[in-house]
Amino acid sequence: MRYMLLIYNDEAAMANAPRESTEQTLAAYGAYTEALKKSGAWLAGDRLRPTQAATSVRIANGKTNVLDGPYADTKEQLAGFYMIEATDIDTAIEWAARCPAASTGTVEVRPIWEMTEYLSEK
Repeated sequence: MRYMLLIYNDEAAMANAPRESTEQTLAAYGAYTEALKKSGAWLAGDRLRPTQAATSVRIANGKTNVLDGPYADTKEQLAGFYMIEATDIDTAIEWAARCPAASTGTVEVRPIWEMTEYLSEK
């Protein structure tokens, strides 16, 4: 089964972190990504640009509304993701716990609802 590991961190804290801390964090993510790849669990993953680069789109009463930034104002922002293959939720949670963001922010584990599975339930 595929899972998304959604990484949430405080953008301001990340932007203001000392250079040495940032380098350590990047090295930790590099090692984590390599471990995922070597295990065969890694399917995709990337860091996202800060929320100032985001655009939110909503349609209300037939009108398209485009807003700069994310829709919600939160303490932590979606900073990146990994898509992994895991045998079960417990294995996905184990991978999430190993993610560097688990010690500085939040890693949300969410099963991917396969379209063929969804359509067969309808």
